[in-house]
Amino acid sequence: MENVAHTPRSSGSLHRFANPGRFLRLTERWLPWLSGAALVVLGIGVVWGLWLAPKDWQQGETVRIMFVHVPMAWLAMGGYTGLAILSIMSLIWRHPLADLTARELSPIGAAVTALCLLTGSLWGRPMWGTWWVWDARLTSVLVLFFLWLGHAALVRAFDDPERGARMGAILALVGVVNVPIVKFSVDWWNTLHQPASVTRLNAPGMHVDILYPLLWCTLGFTLAFMAVTLAATRAAVMERRVRALQMAAARRADAPALRSVEA
Repeated sequence: MENVAHTPRSSGSLHRFANPGRFLRLTERWLPWLSGAALVVLGIGVVWGLWLAPKDWQQGETVRIMFVHVPMAWLAMGGYTGLAILSIMSLIWRHPLADLTARELSPIGAAVTALCLLTGSLWGRPMWGTWWVWDARLTSVLVLFFLWLGHAALVRAFDDPERGARMGAILALVGVVNVPIVKFSVDWWNTLHQPASVTRLNAPGMHVDILYPLLWCTLGFTLAFMAVTLAATRAAVMERRVRALQMAAARRADAPALRSVEA
Protein backbone atom coordinates (compact mmCIF):
# COMPACT_ATOMS: atom_id res chain seq x y z
CA MET A 1 0.00 0.00 0.00
CA GLU A 2 1.20 3.54 -0.63
CA ASN A 3 2.64 5.41 2.32
CA VAL A 4 -0.43 7.63 2.56
CA ALA A 5 -1.91 4.98 4.84
CA HIS A 6 0.94 5.30 7.32
CA THR A 7 2.29 8.17 9.35
CA PRO A 8 5.59 8.35 11.28
CA ARG A 9 5.23 7.62 15.00
CA SER A 10 8.09 9.75 16.21
CA SER A 11 6.39 12.99 17.15
CA GLY A 12 3.39 12.80 19.47
CA SER A 13 0.11 14.52 18.81
CA LEU A 14 1.19 16.23 15.58
CA HIS A 15 1.60 12.84 13.93
CA ARG A 16 -1.61 11.52 15.44
CA PHE A 17 -3.59 14.35 13.87
CA ALA A 18 -1.72 13.86 10.58
CA ASN A 19 -2.76 10.21 10.35
CA PRO A 20 -4.89 9.87 7.18
CA GLY A 21 -7.29 7.41 8.79
CA ARG A 22 -7.92 9.71 11.74
CA PHE A 23 -8.20 12.63 9.33
CA LEU A 24 -10.97 10.84 7.40
CA ARG A 25 -12.87 10.04 10.58
CA LEU A 26 -12.61 13.57 11.95
CA THR A 27 -13.54 15.29 8.70
CA GLU A 28 -16.49 12.97 8.25
CA ARG A 29 -17.93 14.54 11.40
CA TRP A 30 -16.61 18.09 11.03
CA LEU A 31 -17.07 18.78 7.34
CA PRO A 32 -20.89 18.94 7.28
CA TRP A 33 -20.90 21.34 10.23
CA LEU A 34 -18.12 23.45 8.75
CA SER A 35 -19.84 23.60 5.37
CA GLY A 36 -23.16 24.50 6.95
CA ALA A 37 -21.58 27.23 9.05
CA ALA A 38 -19.84 28.62 5.96
CA LEU A 39 -23.12 28.78 4.03
CA VAL A 40 -24.99 30.48 6.88
CA VAL A 41 -22.27 33.01 7.71
CA LEU A 42 -21.53 33.78 4.08
CA GLY A 43 -25.22 34.13 3.25
CA ILE A 44 -25.69 36.64 6.05
CA GLY A 45 -22.50 38.46 5.04
CA VAL A 46 -23.49 38.75 1.39
CA VAL A 47 -26.91 40.17 2.24
CA TRP A 48 -25.40 42.48 4.86
CA GLY A 49 -22.59 43.72 2.65
CA LEU A 50 -24.23 43.88 -0.77
CA TRP A 51 -27.67 45.17 0.25
CA LEU A 52 -27.90 46.42 3.83
CA ALA A 53 -24.57 48.20 4.31
CA PRO A 54 -24.59 51.90 3.37
CA LYS A 55 -22.81 53.05 0.24
CA ASP A 56 -19.60 55.00 0.58
CA TRP A 57 -19.81 58.80 0.34
CA GLN A 58 -16.95 58.84 -2.18
CA GLN A 59 -17.10 55.49 -3.97
CA GLY A 60 -20.87 55.03 -3.92
CA GLU A 61 -22.14 51.53 -4.66
CA THR A 62 -18.74 50.52 -6.05
CA VAL A 63 -17.49 50.05 -2.50
CA ARG A 64 -19.51 46.81 -2.27
CA ILE A 65 -16.84 45.06 -4.36
CA MET A 66 -14.72 45.36 -1.23
CA PHE A 67 -16.83 42.73 0.55
CA VAL A 68 -15.45 40.13 -1.88
CA HIS A 69 -12.12 41.67 -2.87
CA VAL A 70 -10.67 42.18 0.61
CA PRO A 71 -11.50 38.66 1.91
CA MET A 72 -10.00 37.18 -1.26
CA ALA A 73 -6.81 39.19 -0.72
CA TRP A 74 -6.51 38.06 2.89
CA LEU A 75 -7.19 34.44 1.97
CA ALA A 76 -4.63 34.55 -0.85
CA MET A 77 -1.92 35.65 1.60
CA GLY A 78 -3.11 33.53 4.54
CA GLY A 79 -3.56 30.48 2.35
CA TYR A 80 -0.04 30.77 0.96
CA THR A 81 1.32 31.09 4.49
CA GLY A 82 -0.55 27.87 5.28
CA LEU A 83 1.03 26.29 2.19
CA ALA A 84 4.47 27.23 3.51
CA ILE A 85 3.65 25.63 6.90
CA LEU A 86 2.53 22.44 5.15
CA SER A 87 5.76 22.51 3.17
CA ILE A 88 7.82 22.67 6.36
CA MET A 89 5.90 19.69 7.72
CA SER A 90 6.51 17.87 4.46
CA LEU A 91 10.25 18.52 4.32
CA ILE A 92 11.01 17.94 8.02
CA TRP A 93 8.52 15.27 9.12
CA ARG A 94 7.64 13.78 5.71
CA HIS A 95 3.92 13.87 6.44
CA PRO A 96 2.06 12.36 3.48
CA LEU A 97 -1.12 14.14 4.58
CA ALA A 98 0.73 17.48 4.45
CA ASP A 99 1.78 16.64 0.90
CA LEU A 100 -1.78 15.83 -0.13
CA THR A 101 -3.22 18.92 1.54
CA ALA A 102 -0.63 21.16 -0.13
CA ARG A 103 -1.36 19.54 -3.49
CA GLU A 104 -5.09 20.23 -3.14
CA LEU A 105 -4.63 23.67 -1.60
CA SER A 106 -2.67 25.25 -4.45
CA PRO A 107 -5.46 25.20 -7.11
CA ILE A 108 -7.89 26.60 -4.52
CA GLY A 109 -5.40 29.30 -3.57
CA ALA A 110 -4.84 30.14 -7.22
CA ALA A 111 -8.60 30.53 -7.74
CA VAL A 112 -8.90 32.80 -4.69
CA THR A 113 -5.99 34.95 -5.89
CA ALA A 114 -7.50 35.15 -9.37
CA LEU A 115 -10.76 36.41 -7.80
CA CYS A 116 -8.74 38.95 -5.85
CA LEU A 117 -7.15 40.25 -9.06
CA LEU A 118 -10.45 40.22 -10.96
CA THR A 119 -12.44 42.07 -8.30
CA GLY A 120 -9.54 44.46 -7.85
CA SER A 121 -9.65 45.31 -11.54
CA LEU A 122 -13.43 45.79 -11.40
CA TRP A 123 -12.98 48.09 -8.41
CA GLY A 124 -10.02 49.95 -9.90
CA ARG A 125 -11.67 50.81 -13.21
CA PRO A 126 -14.18 53.37 -11.80
CA MET A 127 -11.83 54.51 -9.02
CA TRP A 128 -8.56 54.87 -10.92
CA GLY A 129 -9.81 55.07 -14.49
CA THR A 130 -7.91 51.93 -15.56
CA TRP A 131 -8.24 48.17 -15.19
CA TRP A 132 -4.59 47.62 -14.29
CA VAL A 133 -1.48 49.49 -13.21
CA TRP A 134 1.94 48.04 -12.51
CA ASP A 135 2.20 49.31 -8.96
CA ALA A 136 3.80 47.36 -6.11
CA ARG A 137 0.61 45.89 -4.65
CA LEU A 138 -0.90 44.69 -7.92
CA THR A 139 2.39 43.33 -9.22
CA SER A 140 3.17 41.44 -6.01
CA VAL A 141 -0.33 39.89 -5.97
CA LEU A 142 0.16 38.83 -9.61
CA VAL A 143 3.45 37.20 -8.58
CA LEU A 144 1.57 35.44 -5.79
CA PHE A 145 -0.93 34.11 -8.34
CA PHE A 146 1.90 32.70 -10.47
CA LEU A 147 3.46 31.12 -7.38
CA TRP A 148 0.18 29.34 -6.65
CA LEU A 149 -0.01 28.14 -10.27
CA GLY A 150 3.65 27.11 -10.24
CA HIS A 151 3.17 25.00 -7.13
CA ALA A 152 0.03 23.36 -8.55
CA ALA A 153 1.88 22.48 -11.76
CA LEU A 154 5.15 21.40 -10.11
CA VAL A 155 3.67 18.86 -7.68
CA ARG A 156 1.88 17.22 -10.61
CA ALA A 157 4.85 17.27 -12.98
CA PHE A 158 6.62 14.15 -11.64
CA ASP A 159 5.70 10.49 -11.91
CA ASP A 160 6.94 10.07 -8.34
CA PRO A 161 4.45 11.92 -6.07
CA GLU A 162 7.02 12.25 -3.28
CA ARG A 163 9.52 13.97 -5.55
CA GLY A 164 6.84 16.33 -6.80
CA ALA A 165 5.85 17.12 -3.22
CA ARG A 166 9.47 17.90 -2.28
CA MET A 167 9.96 20.22 -5.26
CA GLY A 168 6.63 21.94 -4.58
CA ALA A 169 7.55 22.42 -0.91
CA ILE A 170 10.82 24.09 -1.84
CA LEU A 171 9.03 26.43 -4.25
CA ALA A 172 6.43 27.30 -1.59
CA LEU A 173 9.11 28.18 0.96
CA VAL A 174 11.02 30.30 -1.52
CA GLY A 175 7.84 32.06 -2.62
CA VAL A 176 6.60 32.84 0.90
CA VAL A 177 8.93 35.86 0.97
CA ASN A 178 6.43 37.48 -1.39
CA VAL A 179 3.67 37.44 1.26
CA PRO A 180 5.12 40.28 3.40
CA ILE A 181 5.86 42.16 0.18
CA VAL A 182 2.16 42.00 -0.71
CA LYS A 183 1.17 43.03 2.80
CA PHE A 184 3.56 45.95 3.26
CA SER A 185 3.90 47.13 -0.35
CA VAL A 186 1.54 50.05 0.31
CA ASP A 187 3.81 51.17 3.16
CA TRP A 188 7.16 50.61 1.47
CA TRP A 189 6.31 52.13 -1.93
CA ASN A 190 4.07 54.80 -3.36
CA THR A 191 1.09 52.89 -4.78
CA LEU A 192 -2.47 53.65 -5.82
CA HIS A 193 -3.73 51.44 -2.99
CA GLN A 194 -4.59 53.10 0.26
CA PRO A 195 -2.66 52.02 3.40
CA ALA A 196 -4.13 49.39 5.71
CA SER A 197 -7.45 50.59 7.11
CA VAL A 198 -8.63 47.50 9.03
CA THR A 199 -5.49 46.14 10.70
CA ARG A 200 -4.06 49.43 11.91
CA LEU A 201 -2.97 49.34 15.55
CA ASN A 202 -4.71 52.57 16.58
CA ALA A 203 -8.15 52.23 15.00
CA PRO A 204 -9.73 50.97 11.77
CA GLY A 205 -10.01 53.61 9.09
CA MET A 206 -13.59 52.81 8.11
CA HIS A 207 -16.99 53.21 9.69
CA VAL A 208 -18.36 50.27 11.64
CA ASP A 209 -21.36 50.06 9.29
CA ILE A 210 -18.89 48.90 6.63
CA LEU A 211 -16.29 47.29 8.87
CA TYR A 212 -18.64 44.79 10.55
CA PRO A 213 -20.14 43.31 7.36
CA LEU A 214 -16.61 43.18 5.89
CA LEU A 215 -15.37 41.13 8.83
CA TRP A 216 -18.49 38.93 8.65
CA CYS A 217 -17.92 38.28 4.94
CA THR A 218 -14.28 37.50 5.67
CA LEU A 219 -15.33 34.92 8.27
CA GLY A 220 -17.77 33.33 5.82
CA PHE A 221 -15.25 33.14 2.98
CA THR A 222 -12.63 31.75 5.38
CA LEU A 223 -14.96 28.98 6.55
CA ALA A 224 -15.82 28.19 2.93
CA PHE A 225 -12.10 28.13 2.02
CA MET A 226 -11.42 25.69 4.85
CA ALA A 227 -14.39 23.49 3.93
CA VAL A 228 -13.40 23.26 0.26
CA THR A 229 -9.78 22.50 1.17
CA LEU A 230 -10.76 19.78 3.64
CA ALA A 231 -13.21 18.25 1.16
CA ALA A 232 -10.60 18.21 -1.60
CA THR A 233 -7.98 16.69 0.72
CA ARG A 234 -10.45 14.09 1.95
CA ALA A 235 -11.23 13.10 -1.65
CA ALA A 236 -7.50 12.89 -2.44
CA VAL A 237 -6.85 10.61 0.56
CA MET A 238 -9.69 8.28 -0.42
CA GLU A 239 -8.56 8.27 -4.06
CA ARG A 240 -5.01 7.37 -3.00
CA ARG A 241 -6.31 4.56 -0.79
CA VAL A 242 -8.52 3.15 -3.55
CA ARG A 243 -5.57 3.22 -5.95
CA ALA A 244 -3.38 1.42 -3.41
CA LEU A 245 -6.04 -1.26 -2.89
CA GLN A 246 -6.37 -1.74 -6.65
CA MET A 247 -2.62 -2.14 -7.02
CA ALA A 248 -2.53 -4.66 -4.17
CA ALA A 249 -5.38 -6.63 -5.76
CA ALA A 250 -3.58 -6.58 -9.12
CA ARG A 251 -0.40 -7.92 -7.50
CA ARG A 252 -2.34 -10.72 -5.81
CA ALA A 253 -3.98 -11.61 -9.12
CA ASP A 254 -0.60 -11.73 -10.88
CA ALA A 255 1.09 -13.77 -8.16
CA PRO A 256 -0.06 -17.27 -9.42
CA ALA A 257 1.09 -16.48 -12.93
CA LEU A 258 4.49 -15.33 -11.68
CA ARG A 259 4.91 -18.44 -9.55
CA SER A 260 4.10 -20.70 -12.53
CA VAL A 261 6.66 -18.89 -14.68
CA GLU A 262 9.31 -19.26 -11.99
CA ALA A 263 8.48 -22.96 -11.62
